[in-house]
Amino acid sequence: MSLSLAAELEIARTAPPYGCTIAEAQRYTKWLAMHHYENFTVVSWLLPRGLHQHFYNVYAYCRWADDLGDEVPDTRRALELIDWWDEELRACYAGRPSHPVYVALAQTIRACNLPIEPFRDLLTAFRQDQTLKRYATWVDVLGYCRYSANPVGRLVLYLCGYRDDERQRLSDATCTALQLANFWQDVSRDLDKGRIYIPLETLAAHRLAADDVAARRFDERYVGVMRDLIARTRALFAEGLPLAQMVDTRLRVDIEMFSRGGLAVLDAIEAIGYDTLHRRPAIGRGRQIRLLGRALVSRLVAREEGSAAKSGPRVNAAAALAASYAECHRVARRAGSSFYASFFLLPRQKRDALAALYAFMRLADDVSDEPGDLAAKQRGLARWRAQLDAALTSDGAAPHPVLPALADTVRRCGIPPRYLHDLISGVEMDLTVSSYATFERLREYCYRVAGIVGFACAHVFGFSEPRALDLAEKLGLAFQLTNILRDVPADFAIGRVYLPEEDLARFGISRADLGSGWLTLPLRELLRFEAGRAWQFYEEGAQLLGLVDPESRPALWTLVRTYSAVLACIESRGYDVFSSRVRLSAAEKMYIGGFARLGRVTEANVLEKRDRDRRGIGWALGGNRAG
Repeated sequence: MSLSLAAELEIARTAPPYGCTIAEAQRYTKWLAMHHYENFTVVSWLLPRGLHQHFYNVYAYCRWADDLGDEVPDTRRALELIDWWDEELRACYAGRPSHPVYVALAQTIRACNLPIEPFRDLLTAFRQDQTLKRYATWVDVLGYCRYSANPVGRLVLYLCGYRDDERQRLSDATCTALQLANFWQDVSRDLDKGRIYIPLETLAAHRLAADDVAARRFDERYVGVMRDLIARTRALFAEGLPLAQMVDTRLRVDIEMFSRGGLAVLDAIEAIGYDTLHRRPAIGRGRQIRLLGRALVSRLVAREEGSAAKSGPRVNAAAALAASYAECHRVARRAGSSFYASFFLLPRQKRDALAALYAFMRLADDVSDEPGDLAAKQRGLARWRAQLDAALTSDGAAPHPVLPALADTVRRCGIPPRYLHDLISGVEMDLTVSSYATFERLREYCYRVAGIVGFACAHVFGFSEPRALDLAEKLGLAFQLTNILRDVPADFAIGRVYLPEEDLARFGISRADLGSGWLTLPLRELLRFEAGRAWQFYEEGAQLLGLVDPESRPALWTLVRTYSAVLACIESRGYDVFSSRVRLSAAEKMYIGGFARLGRVTEANVLEKRDRDRRGIGWALGGNRAG
């Protein structure tokens, strides 16, 4: 087999013969690990020396298995070779290694007590690559990663002496993220092999199909696909970040480099404008060195902080965190939002947490609203993502003053980092999407910029029942729909129309009508219809009040009452949002704040009262409800 493989695989040409000595086999696996391109170095010089050869041996197995599946063009022959590699693996575990990779690997298997399952799982993935070229759903792609990527991380943990479930869970998140980052990086290469790993459901959500990808049609729809996929991938990287803090400090840099290398791939995709249909973004040697440098700095900071912890309290770290929270409060206060007043109805820690979340959201939104061209704003949001990842991956200095507080909030409140990435994705939609064909498309946007906010706030408020998150999303949607109705003329002035096109058509209204400044009868009925949708979300989401921690209820009550009062005010003005901006008076705000502090806040009194007749007419004219 080895002679015939030399003509089929490049890596077979330099392999020593069957039955070679252990020393020859180990020299080959080391050479293979050090001469094959990867996004990051297989083994850094910081890894304990005793583990180097074991890493080389495991890498050589994975590299051979991958090349047998990827570098042999004939499917039948590739499957035959993968079966042969499986037979060689079983012979190795039976004590009869013959291929040079297995001669070296046998030493690692014995020394580290490695089970056979991760090795065989990898072969399952490589077989699947020969027969399955498309994936219908995100879950299907994750299922593939379960075999193609996660076993590698588990093998690394075994090599380092870790076998517990929690480290394996974090490793799975990181390895899946690395695999996904590689998929999005290698779209053009995979197309050459007839494969598309982008979920078909994600393509469909952006009005694309597999044929469009195969034809390499690059436009804003594909940009949207990549943004979605990158946001999800970043969230998985963030989920796995704690792993680096749960291993020996000598291993930490190497573990962290895996994540930093994957995140750098995502940054590179964003830097080329997301066009992975025609280009493959690569991580150059200079960038790898910078990544290693950042990981080293994190390690040194961790050492210094560890020494400080032994000698006394971490006064400097506490002072820096306090300064970060103070900056978050300054940003929130300056924005003048109705949100900020409600913060002071919360205990100090929860108040600070909401300020950190609000400051992050406000600053991300500011990037899209600042003057500048589209590319500059996209780069700004890409930097914001990168800064977020840096803050969540390290206990060292954060690249922006509000981020230490945000990272602390995420950890304390158990907020999934993917929420923050989804929010940035929503802000990115404002850069390229100026109208929405259907309410479902608008709801997707509202979910990202408002429903996600509801999720995050629910974690700060505290809850025990899972359905609280669904209710929090509905309140977020209600708030956002209220803002959309209030800001119709202001949004039109900057080229945005959030009212669904299908609803404009239903009431016989053109985009130009929205900019005329006149409230016509059809326009009034359209706004009445949209208000009805918002009220439905308010009424369903109001149940959240009884599910959050009691100490958080006055703040939540204030938010819901304030926003529903704005919507009630729009109704009381006959839906005239054109003559002047709808606002609550100072007296109305004082009443709401005073009642929240002194009154008995309940689900029954959380919503502003409405004119029931006005509401009935809205639903009669509107027809079916949003759902």
